[in-house]
Amino acid sequence: TVLRPNQVHHFYFLPLREQPIYSTRAHVFQIDPNTKKNWVPTSKHAVTVSYFYDSTRNVYRIISLDGSKAIINSTITPNMTFTKTSQKFGQWADSRANTVYGLGFSSEHHLTKFSEKFQEFKEAARLAKEKSQEKMELTSTPSQESAGGDIQSPLTPESINGTDDERTTPEVTQNSDPRAEPMQNAMPFTHSFLLNKGWTISLTILQSLTCKLIMAFLEITVAIDKWEQKRSAYIRFLILQVTELECLSSQANVIKTHKIELNQTIEELESTLKKKEEEIQRMRQEIENARDLQAQRDSLSQKLKEVETRNKDMEGQMRDLEQRLEKSQTEQEAFRNNLKTLLEILDGKIFELTELRDSLAKLIECS
Repeated sequence: TVLRPNQVHHFYFLPLREQPIYSTRAHVFQIDPNTKKNWVPTSKHAVTVSYFYDSTRNVYRIISLDGSKAIINSTITPNMTFTKTSQKFGQWADSRANTVYGLGFSSEHHLTKFSEKFQEFKEAARLAKEKSQEKMELTSTPSQESAGGDIQSPLTPESINGTDDERTTPEVTQNSDPRAEPMQNAMPFTHSFLLNKGWTISLTILQSLTCKLIMAFLEITVAIDKWEQKRSAYIRFLILQVTELECLSSQANVIKTHKIELNQTIEELESTLKKKEEEIQRMRQEIENARDLQAQRDSLSQKLKEVETRNKDMEGQMRDLEQRLEKSQTEQEAFRNNLKTLLEILDGKIFELTELRDSLAKLIECS
């Protein structure tokens, strides 16, 4: 990373004694500190969430980094509880960080696995705490026994080695209780143990700080190397630019002529572009008209289909009428023939009646 002016970089260094023992990916959330109800996302996408184990302090932590920023740094304690609120979401409260963390997983399997690891490391933290308390009790036992003695002042080099008067006390008090001597000897041992433990803790802290400083020094060294490379590349780029500018300055007239030609070309292109835009506008209008014509054609086609359907219906009706007309004409022809026959019979009967009338008339005249 190249350090620039007015630019702040936040680096998060993990101690070398801490090692990841389980990792997964999830979306990280924190509870809104104002409402204590809504979730606020702390990562734009799914990030790696890992369990770390500190073998020196026997501590388990949940750590998640977004770039160089630590968005989760939670130490697991025995009183913590990981709660599944849905099939893919879980949460736990961290009283030290004064917040509640939430994790959204891609599947229920990942959530279940993370919850199982949480319970496992929580139990390990509880056992480690109990062992630490036992060690503290064993360590504090000699000091509690020595508290009942005569010495109540803070330990000093003089009180440890004894003054001249104190060194002669055993000779004067020859009849003193011999059991008092182990208690007096326990004070230097306890003090020495506490001093060694303090030096061990200080040495551990110094080693941790040294590791952090070494990592920071390496980061700075890498950043300086990258900055030097970029600076050299930029200097070479500037030299090339200056050389090109010098070459260009010697060809100013050519560039000026070329610029004029370019301006003319640009004007011609703009004119052509304007014509093309007008042509495009005209074509768009024609397309709109064509669409209207297409709609009209579709409407006319639909009407034509309806008319054709009606024509077919009317043709069927015409065939039925023609058949009916032919049948009616046949019936009328038969009726006419029957009438002709009847007329002929009627004419015969009338002729017979006429002859009968004439006969009757002649009979009447003869009589």
